[in-house]
Amino acid sequence: MDNLLLQISKKTKLNNNLISAIKDNFELIELKKGDIILSEGQRARHIFFVEKGVLHTYYYHVDKQVTSWFYSENNFITAWSSFYTQKASYEEIKCLENCTLYKLSYERYQFLIQNFPDFANFARCLAEEMLAFLDEYSKGMFFMSAHEKYNLLLNYFPGIELRVKLGLIASFLGISQETLSRVRSKN
Repeated sequence: MDNLLLQISKKTKLNNNLISAIKDNFELIELKKGDIILSEGQRARHIFFVEKGVLHTYYYHVDKQVTSWFYSENNFITAWSSFYTQKASYEEIKCLENCTLYKLSYERYQFLIQNFPDFANFARCLAEEMLAFLDEYSKGMFFMSAHEKYNLLLNYFPGIELRVKLGLIASFLGISQETLSRVRSKN
């Protein structure tokens, strides 16, 4: 839990009461490679902190799986739109490796926000960071070459190409596996 507390402390102040509340409300879980923690049509009832492992969010477009994001150590993950609105998710979340996660329910998340101003500050900072990150990344992808997209991916997710199947990376970048192979050979 030390790593979770460290990541939260990078966005807000932690005092003993908040630390105790975090320890009481986050639950440690172990998942296996291939486990799905959210399916399309379900409501995202939890936010997770990745202690160990890699997961991805994805959706289906014309019966084809499209990777929307990768998450690894020290990241918070959920289907963001579904979690914040508590509506059904269009995304799924799957473990790409064995994972160690801390999970926090939506209700406990709201409880911490309402009762701990420093946690409310953390939640605001996390939402702002995710919004800015996703907005900047997605808009930049429209105008980049395949080579630029791949290099940006490696910049955001160092070592991801060693941990994730290349087909998922190609899906995420919006390019074919053949194009990805050519791009990788030039790097």
